[in-house]
Amino acid sequence: MRLSSGLVTLSAVALAGPLLGGCSAFSDPADDGKVTVAAAFYPLAYVSERVTEGTGARVDLLTQPGTEPHDLELTIKETADLADADLVVYESGFQPAVDDAVEQNATGATLDATKVVDPVPFEEHADEHADESDHAEEGEHHDHGDLDPHFWQDPVRVAELADAVAGKLADVDSAHADRYRANAEELRADLTSLDEAYTAGLADCERDTIVVSHDAFGYLEKYGLHVASIVGLSPDAEPTGAVLGELQELIKTEGITTVFSEPLKPALGESFAADLGLTNGVLDPVEGLTDATADEDYLSLMKNNLATLRTANGCR
Repeated sequence: MRLSSGLVTLSAVALAGPLLGGCSAFSDPADDGKVTVAAAFYPLAYVSERVTEGTGARVDLLTQPGTEPHDLELTIKETADLADADLVVYESGFQPAVDDAVEQNATGATLDATKVVDPVPFEEHADEHADESDHAEEGEHHDHGDLDPHFWQDPVRVAELADAVAGKLADVDSAHADRYRANAEELRADLTSLDEAYTAGLADCERDTIVVSHDAFGYLEKYGLHVASIVGLSPDAEPTGAVLGELQELIKTEGITTVFSEPLKPALGESFAADLGLTNGVLDPVEGLTDATADEDYLSLMKNNLATLRTANGCR
């Protein structure tokens, strides 16, 4: 993917003084005639890149590879990219620093993913497997307006976002409107195929429950999975003894053989699996790329996750 990141330059650093003056510090971009999109984190950047393919538009990724998106603090350069963008694609409530920058600095169009992907409340996930694990003691679990922000685990919702991005860009750049919409349609076809692969691939399995590090996979429940997490929304949270005890009982009852960790924060899942003598697998939340996944993209990572789930759950 041709995502622009880069380091903070001297010219960007020179903006530090005027930054306190609000959006005026960033409102005079160099006009090179190219449409620019600032995407808050990787799944949004992937969609933006696919939709803009062949138009000459540039996509600036605000959350750099290897960075935990939950913890993002924008640099001066990233704030300038956001301020100068013709379109900012973000998800309100997921990254407070981006929310603040959009409100204070954005001068172009904005697209809040929550307005188009119909995010699911956490309690709807919980209602489907309330008897498995009660995480109510962990108040830090769900602090994003009680909506699960990880919508990109559902390819159909990603397709809805692609259509919305195409519509916004068509308004910004009417000369390429047909191309934006055609690209979104092509992406929708890829995402529909992915959705169908998950539906078929997880339809006939020995087990239907997975244990994951943090609560990033609730949207997979549309495929008949039940998801139990060691901690909640923040991968940096600490699990309570009560939750660990409940998970051990769940693992025994359901015959679970694998505990999943994540590429950026592997220790929690690895430790819990080791303590119980279980297999440790890796399930990527696809929140961002790492050095190890630099050659992957959203589609390939989701397909890898499907293969991993099928192996762990004994799917036929």
